[in-house]
Amino acid sequence: MRNTRRTTLRSAAVVAGAATLLALPAGSALAASPAVPGAPAAPATAPVEPAPSVRAHVTTVRLADGSVAKVYKAGADGFEADVLVGSTRLDTLVSKGAAVAYGQSNGLHVVLRPDGTVTSWMEGAPKPGPKSDAEKQARRETSVRITTPGGRIAKFVDGPKGKRVKVSTPYGHAVAAIDLERPSAYDDGWTYKLVQDGKRVKFVVIDGRSGGNSWVYDFGGRLIETYTVDTAKKGGPSLVVLRHHG
Repeated sequence: MRNTRRTTLRSAAVVAGAATLLALPAGSALAASPAVPGAPAAPATAPVEPAPSVRAHVTTVRLADGSVAKVYKAGADGFEADVLVGSTRLDTLVSKGAAVAYGQSNGLHVVLRPDGTVTSWMEGAPKPGPKSDAEKQARRETSVRITTPGGRIAKFVDGPKGKRVKVSTPYGHAVAAIDLERPSAYDDGWTYKLVQDGKRVKFVVIDGRSGGNSWVYDFGGRLIETYTVDTAKKGGPSLVVLRHHG
């Protein structure tokens, strides 16, 4: 009876452990396996002081099956991800240097990459691939749209390729595209310019048909200056009135 009871508890412990842990690489699984009954004891070694582990929380990612991965920066060149269901930690994936960490359990696949990003998918579903260059660039770009005094639409784009403005009709037909290398464009009496002012870049709209009335915008799309040309005296000197806006 005593032997039967000991065997039953040991089997239950093994089943419980298999149900909660994500699959580990073969080397790790072997290292974590319990000693085989009856095997000779391993030679005694001097205890090793564990190195202190400092982890800083980076982000929490929702996984494909509804569980979560809490990602931590661990040391100078590593990341760790705790896979959690509620308050229960199923596993910890460790990526150090250029290594990719991988785990799976009950059809869930989880990958922790060297840059700390986590992807997951369910068995049978398409494996998510790396983001395309176009998608990465789109995430890094910002854009603002305004309606210019002449009725054209100006779209301010700021991103890895620098600052640029795309001018189009209200119906979406392209009129002009300017940047700091090609900073000026002309269309139907209107001039559109980009001007470098110290660290700021300004967008200028000039109405040539009115003698040069101008509107100046910052790259957030806000009107910051207007210039009004007084041409009342024919042949006489023109007066330019500058007005600053908030």
